[in-house]
Amino acid sequence: MLLEEIKRNIEQVAKRKAQEYHNYHNNLELVYQRDKRRISNPKKKQVKIPEEWKHDQKHNPFYVLKHKDKIAKSIFKKIINGTYKPNKPFLKKLKKKNSSKKTRLIHVFEIPDEAISYHFYRRLLGKNKHRFSSFSYAYRNDRNVHYAIQDIALDIKNNPRMFIAEFDFRNFFGSIKHEYIYKQFDQNGFLISDFEKEIIKSFLEHFPDGGIPQGTSLSLFLANLVCWRLDKKLETKGLRFARYADDTVIWSESYQKICEAFEIMQEFSNNAEVEINFEKSEGISLLTKKGIPSEFDRFKNSINFLGYKLSSECISMNDAAIKKIKKHISYLLYKNLIQPLNQEELKAIRIPSNGEDPHFVTAIMQIRRYLYGRLSENILRNYLNGSYKKLNFKGLMSFYPLIDDEEQIKHLDKWLVSTILSTLRKRKQLLESRGFLVNNQFPFNLTNDNIILICKEKKIGKKSGLVEIPSFRRIYLAVKNNVLTKGIEETMHPKSNIYNY
Repeated sequence: MLLEEIKRNIEQVAKRKAQEYHNYHNNLELVYQRDKRRISNPKKKQVKIPEEWKHDQKHNPFYVLKHKDKIAKSIFKKIINGTYKPNKPFLKKLKKKNSSKKTRLIHVFEIPDEAISYHFYRRLLGKNKHRFSSFSYAYRNDRNVHYAIQDIALDIKNNPRMFIAEFDFRNFFGSIKHEYIYKQFDQNGFLISDFEKEIIKSFLEHFPDGGIPQGTSLSLFLANLVCWRLDKKLETKGLRFARYADDTVIWSESYQKICEAFEIMQEFSNNAEVEINFEKSEGISLLTKKGIPSEFDRFKNSINFLGYKLSSECISMNDAAIKKIKKHISYLLYKNLIQPLNQEELKAIRIPSNGEDPHFVTAIMQIRRYLYGRLSENILRNYLNGSYKKLNFKGLMSFYPLIDDEEQIKHLDKWLVSTILSTLRKRKQLLESRGFLVNNQFPFNLTNDNIILICKEKKIGKKSGLVEIPSFRRIYLAVKNNVLTKGIEETMHPKSNIYNY
């Protein structure tokens, strides 16, 4: 029954948003309590509410959950009467990745409207996903980001020399013309009823200058609908490609075919009025195995796609991902071991003594949580020796289940040990400058030769393993084994498709 489904969708969206707010609030409290134990005058806890909640109470999940029955009945009547129109979305600015100044606009619809958007997204996807290209990987329940990586990587490894075309569209979601979208409704075999067409148009009416809103589910279906003719033309020409929303990589052993790919992309750009971003697009280049000579000036040994670096030798995390990982781990070490000692007066800070440093324990546990999720060293080790048959992977490495670059993993482990030791040296200097001599006690007696063994055997209270140095290689081997035995979908992080690669 439609009414019950509307109610369920409203409740589902509202509960998700409520849980996100609870998680934010709980984390804020944990940070505040930790600061209270360290310093005498911690910053007051500032609990913020999302700015859209002030815009309308139907953005507030707690209000919506309280009134879900009444809201669902009202929307149901409007849909039946043909008078349903989503309310104007709230325009929210979010910082772009890798930029502290640039922002992108997200259109936040009220929770009931987002629930309707999600309902019709699932409905349209369910009866039309067989029409989409198998090389289109975004916004589907039968494809994901890692399938794209696997398909590209296999072809690259099997062909030591091929031509690659890499394209990116400028403001893809914001510039698609509605007329082009509406033309697709009655073409290409898509099953879209008149009722569904009116619902889609009611959401797009809020954008009279064109574009589809970022931040609502229906746009995900429309993004793939818009690119159907592009995908089909690439397939007809015998080109291999992977498209994830507006990120597209195309490859072929034929230079003539790869040039045709450029013409196809340009034709789509003109028809849909979506501009190719030549500043971010790599264009056409020759991809070769290292050591193979090239007669072309423009050649490369690897490509970057969706957070991965792909070459004929291996699948790696790309340089931007590595930089992001190192930055976060360095921050965790700084926040716990250095920052508390940088104040003028050391009040309510627990000074390391008797071979114990609570701040070091916290830092190592936070790094482990970042890499492993909720998995402990014992659980991970038991899984690797066969005692555990199944694990849920939620940490960083579950976003990269296909990497097989062991040299990169070894480098990260060495970097982690080196960074921990250099941070401890700095912490020791700061403590000694305040008159606290910690030279011969744990963890300041650790060296590159003994840190792994001592931290593994060290007991904190009666517990062991709390300060065992986390290992990229250990979690990498566990993830790799799970992919092999359970598959990609059973291993990858549940939020892989929305992760900011």
